Amino acid sequence: MRRSIAVALLAFAALDCSASESATGSFTATKSCEAFSSFAKRANPGDVKVAAGTSYTVREINKVDYDWLRVDVPSAQPQLRWVQRECGTPALDENKPATRASADAAGPMCSLPNQQDSYVLAITWQPGFCEHAKYNGKKPECDALSNGTLEAKTLSLHGLWPNKQECGIQYGSCSGKPFELSKDTIEKIAPWMPNFFYERSFGAYEWNKHGKCQSLPPDEYFIKAVSAVRVVNESEVGKIVLGNTGKTIKVSDFFDRVKKRYGDKVADTITLVCVQHKYLQEIRISLALDFATDRDLPQLVANARPAPSRTSGCADEIYVEAAGKQ
Repeated sequence: MRRSIAVALLAFAALDCSASESATGSFTATKSCEAFSSFAKRANPGDVKVAAGTSYTVREINKVDYDWLRVDVPSAQPQLRWVQRECGTPALDENKPATRASADAAGPMCSLPNQQDSYVLAITWQPGFCEHAKYNGKKPECDALSNGTLEAKTLSLHGLWPNKQECGIQYGSCSGKPFELSKDTIEKIAPWMPNFFYERSFGAYEWNKHGKCQSLPPDEYFIKAVSAVRVVNESEVGKIVLGNTGKTIKVSDFFDRVKKRYGDKVADTITLVCVQHKYLQEIRISLALDFATDRDLPQLVANARPAPSRTSGCADEIYVEAAGKQ
């Protein structure tokens, strides 16, 4: 009997995973539906639902002729959830996605360094993260924001992520140089990645998962990543966020301002990431392989692919948290 149950459970797991294909694009929910960690088992930790009118980043589909999509729900744990296609409107990229089978067949290829074809710059709005993330006392920079010993004057670096298209979201954890930064580098990057004011654990995590997959040594990698964040911070994007702390803004107004200043191509490289469908937590910027950080935002994103969607987990209006106890 136990053996039969075990076989059945393995079969259910296979329904979720074995035939699924990585995909990119967006899914806009038209009604509230459950978001499952496993649709075969109908497992839904936290009783998570997608919200009508909210757009989510697509990560996978269950098959070519799909009826389930795996989307990024930033406020959920685990974050990746399966939703039924009939719950909304999918808009997948036209390029044929790499199948999980092909990624598996590539095997070590998705963990070989210097195979990237693009980057994503992940930028945190620190108050939005700290106010709503369950960090359980493990983020000293969040405690410092809360008690007023750290100010949120700028956008912050989450990470600079090399991508390899055929690996989907699986590219990472390459072998490479150990994590080690000079004192001078830490002093330069800490204001832009404030965990470095207190510890090195988050920087080490980002290096081991992402940084080792590109060729720059740790000092140069983090300096370049921070330089890219500074460009965004000094752009219209930074002005919108910093000028609206403690306020609600419309997503459409955000993108209208970016388009008015820089044009559609620049705006199309940006994804806003929210928690609880409302609070701005992150801004992700698509970058080309040879991106440069010595000029303005249009030059930073020159030749970059469009982002998979303009929002992930955001409603039509979003709130930009201010630092400290509200």
